Amino acid sequence: MSMLEKILGHISKYDKNLPYTYEARKLIIEGSDEFNSYFSDTICGLVEYLHQNGIKPDEVQIVEIYQERELRVDAKLFATSGQRWLFKPEICRSFKEHYQGHIQENTCTFNDRDGSGSGP
Repeated sequence: MSMLEKILGHISKYDKNLPYTYEARKLIIEGSDEFNSYFSDTICGLVEYLHQNGIKPDEVQIVEIYQERELRVDAKLFATSGQRWLFKPEICRSFKEHYQGHIQENTCTFNDRDGSGSGP
């Protein structure tokens, strides 16, 4: 990590074209507005964390959190139609067009971020 990154943090978080973080919301009780939240600074980190905790794609809604808005992520980008999570490199290929210019063959803009997940 460079001195600039130590002072400012993750440089990619300042790019307003990219989400600041990702949130997965899992309903606690069907039909209610109560949910548990899971977070990660990367979509691949969030998917891995959810998988490790036994949470399936159809049990959550994933949201991109930008500085001034939230956007729901289409499940087709992070899961198969058979409800299997996509992992690296499949998820990278899936999001390549979604984040045009930020994901290349062997690297991506999100590489400066912590890919660990957390949740409730």
